[in-house]
Amino acid sequence: MIQPFGDRKTILVRFEGSRCPYLAYNVPRIRVADEDLVMDQDTYDSMIRKRDNVDYSWERRVSKYTIDDVNKDAFAEYLRKAKEAGRIDFEDTDVKTVLDKLELIEGNYLLNAGTALFCDCGIVNELQIAKFASDERLTFTDIRRYSGSVMELKKKAEQYIIDAMDWRVEFGNLTRKEIPEIPLDAIREAITNSFGHRMFDSGQSNEITIFKNRIEIYNPGAFPANKTPESYVVGNQRPIRRNPLIARTLYYSKDMESFATGLKRIKDACDKAGCRVEFETPDDGFVVVFYRYGTQKLSGTAQKTAQKEETTAQKTAQKEERINALLEYCKEPRDRDEMMKFLGIKHRTTFRSDYLNPLLDEGKIVMTIPDKPRSKNQKFYSV
Repeated sequence: MIQPFGDRKTILVRFEGSRCPYLAYNVPRIRVADEDLVMDQDTYDSMIRKRDNVDYSWERRVSKYTIDDVNKDAFAEYLRKAKEAGRIDFEDTDVKTVLDKLELIEGNYLLNAGTALFCDCGIVNELQIAKFASDERLTFTDIRRYSGSVMELKKKAEQYIIDAMDWRVEFGNLTRKEIPEIPLDAIREAITNSFGHRMFDSGQSNEITIFKNRIEIYNPGAFPANKTPESYVVGNQRPIRRNPLIARTLYYSKDMESFATGLKRIKDACDKAGCRVEFETPDDGFVVVFYRYGTQKLSGTAQKTAQKEETTAQKTAQKEERINALLEYCKEPRDRDEMMKFLGIKHRTTFRSDYLNPLLDEGKIVMTIPDKPRSKNQKFYSV
């Protein structure tokens, strides 16, 4: 805007932000009288300290939201988890009282940290989810955008990944166990960390991206300077908390630990499950990459062939496990419906062609009424 200054007309430029000092062509500068000077180190350090001090930090600023804006269901679930974890031992359940004890309000107004955790306000929290048809960002098959509290968005992100993943079934003695291709503990840890360590005033969304060969969890919060994910995986780094209020609140509910062990827990869980995981540190954020189907870094035809061969081998092994479990289950006579329910098969044609008839032909199971194969009382048992 044009503004008079004495007998001159001047151009007045105003801008707002919470990450000062800002740089001009990667150089901090300061206006002194009528000169544009490079900022001295002491001034620059002072501004950085002021910006990062808890008294000035984004999460401790008072928001425009009040306790009436709190998502009561999300808050109640959080409080239940925190009390079950034994990390909150007071009896109060009143929203204002609890938030006051958690240092998340000032009067009736929430601090930004409280708003992010418990309010359904899109200007603070957004989650973008995209699912692509291949290993590249070309054709997407689904795209969604959510806004809400951290507590609610965490659940949405987790459920979407659970639904998008492949699962296999392992059979034991009279039991069946469903196992995800990526361990759920690692998924939950990565999602929680993505919200706990994000830069909330960056204007960017948290992102979940599903590819054919991998799942990526991104948060807009650059990794600590001069640190590497590997140094945290081996466990020799102290925690650096971008949002200490949010991290402490999530610690109480056992959603997040406070000892810089998140990446190590993700890596350990994936190693145990045979799932490859990588950590990437682009300039604008941090990404956890989970590789699906145990894929290696192959490309083109080689990767497709490897995936196809591994999938075929997995299916063969899984079917053998199912057959062995069924034979164990049929040590006592079982009817057809009981056998189908045990295997989780709904279509009789599939059950007959893939399991019942081959096992009868091989003599591994026999009928209780062999002279009346179609009897409604027919049962089968293993021999």
